[in-house]
Amino acid sequence: MNPTATVTTDIPMHFRQRGGKTIMLMPDGSRAIGNRQARIDSSMVKVIARGFRWQKRLQDGTCNTINDLAAAEGINSSYISRVVRLAFLSPVLVEAILAGTHPAHLTMKDLMEPFPYDWNEQEKLFGFNLAAGPSLKS
Repeated sequence: MNPTATVTTDIPMHFRQRGGKTIMLMPDGSRAIGNRQARIDSSMVKVIARGFRWQKRLQDGTCNTINDLAAAEGINSSYISRVVRLAFLSPVLVEAILAGTHPAHLTMKDLMEPFPYDWNEQEKLFGFNLAAGPSLKS
């Protein structure tokens, strides 16, 4: 072998911001380096808690409409609508997010996008292996 020859190795991965840190993610969504320890994302926990609280206020009649709730909270009704949907997340997703064991690629931005109400479809969309739980291979 020529001592000046260059050897190149391609490793498919991309980088993502998580909690102020940059992490490397493999194509399957797992972390590229090291064992993944539970990391609770407080912003995701807070927004899910808000969703459940606001849904309860709508259900118990404290507020009759999204617009009433928005006025009471002093927040845009569009934001309230997106957050209230989080009260309909799969219990598997909610538990994983609260425990910090959700897939590394899942962010609050992902949760704020439209998602199906079917729990199995949600779990597939957000990267959960339905037979084995969250896909945490790293």
